[in-house]
Amino acid sequence: MSELSQMEMDRLSGSEAQKFFSEEALLSMMSNIPNKMAFKIGEAADLVGVKQYVLRYWESEFDALRPKKAPNGQRIYTRKEIEMALMIRTLLYTHRFSIEGARSALKGFRQELSEQMDWKRAQEAYDRARNKIVDLANEIRRVRHLFE
Repeated sequence: MSELSQMEMDRLSGSEAQKFFSEEALLSMMSNIPNKMAFKIGEAADLVGVKQYVLRYWESEFDALRPKKAPNGQRIYTRKEIEMALMIRTLLYTHRFSIEGARSALKGFRQELSEQMDWKRAQEAYDRARNKIVDLANEIRRVRHLFE
């Protein structure tokens, strides 16, 4: 494994990865993915803009890119995997990250998303509990008012 360059380390600080993945070109490519359940490797390679052997190589380097295989051995990519490949392509080709740097950026991005989802779930649970408490307090007031 190669070490991250200082420039890559600097780019990984904070939520910089999020900035990379919200670029207009990347979002445009993602919006152009056809609404299908599965894509063969040739279709996936065309959508991502790389050769098939590049996708196969990326599968060995990035845990997030693991397409299933059909009974005939053909790789079957989901939309999510094509989006992941587009993110990898953006990091490697547009922002000139090394493989290790791109792997770290994706890991950081996924961790940040996970933390945001955890926070969102906690906030929703808090809101539900608060609403139940408010409803219960209102019910207690209503019942107390009946006995006064």
